[in-house]
Amino acid sequence: MSRVGRLPVTIPAGVKVAVADTLLTVEGPKGRLTQDFSPLIIILIEGSLATVSRKDETKAAKSFHGLYRNLLNNMVVGVSQGFTKTLMINGVGYRAELKGKILSLNLGYSNQIEYHIPDGVVIEVEGQNKVLVKGIDKVVVGRIASEIRSIRPPEPYKGKGVRYENEHVRRKVGKSGIK
Repeated sequence: MSRVGRLPVTIPAGVKVAVADTLLTVEGPKGRLTQDFSPLIIILIEGSLATVSRKDETKAAKSFHGLYRNLLNNMVVGVSQGFTKTLMINGVGYRAELKGKILSLNLGYSNQIEYHIPDGVVIEVEGQNKVLVKGIDKVVVGRIASEIRSIRPPEPYKGKGVRYENEHVRRKVGKSGIK
């Protein structure tokens, strides 16, 4: 039995979970998410708990068991609390600025980089060096944060660039450190 898959998902008040054929719909105060799931998986909703089980013991069903339990849990957390990724910008003259639906970044290139914010994601800038990416879909929030980070990833000598808030950048010693 899957260690992750056998755990029930707690559904908080104000969140509705509906299962129809192979379509899972979760609706809450922050929005609505849908997810297709494999017919090898059975999702049962009993009161404020949702359990995920499998129809048979095939390798494919076993691999989907924990996956769909975690996807369901992420959907419930997303529509009730939401997800946030924090990016830090380090470097002299490096800064971020929000202009409507466009995130303008000065990251040491000759031109400003303009990142167009897609629907379903909210980006906030605190000060000039802290960017918050918020949304209800964990996958989309992580993808947007990684796209922004990939514009100028942190370099190992001075640590300049865009990094996640809790990311540790392994520093290297420069030429003068050899002596």
